[in-house]
Amino acid sequence: MQGPNFNLIGVRSAQIGEHITLNKINSALRKEARELKAELKILQTAKVDRALTFLHRNRNWAEGIILAPMAWAHYEYSIQEALALLAIPSIQIILKPPFALSETSESIFDAVCLKTITKEPVSAYLSALQSLLNQ
Repeated sequence: MQGPNFNLIGVRSAQIGEHITLNKINSALRKEARELKAELKILQTAKVDRALTFLHRNRNWAEGIILAPMAWAHYEYSIQEALALLAIPSIQIILKPPFALSETSESIFDAVCLKTITKEPVSAYLSALQSLLNQ
């Protein structure tokens, strides 16, 4: 589940001379999931109600959640509460500069996620998927 503005990662990537887009990240993640024989659902949204509905509807299906909260990492307690109530193993991805504009890596999701991964976006997602499958 990818939070607000993650769909614009290609804009930031181009500004720093990289060639990473949301589509490239999701394609790499889907490919890795196929190779590991894992099922995958992806949601990118800026709408909290849509994110909560996605979590609620998939609570009996999902065996793990990869969350790139973006700005939600600082204020979206309703998603944090849902993750705590659902108790589904979760890993968060926090982008650091140059991909993120902010230097801070503090997140309200630290308390409900197994761990936080801060790597380049594609490798962060692949590491998160492998970590969830190997737990």
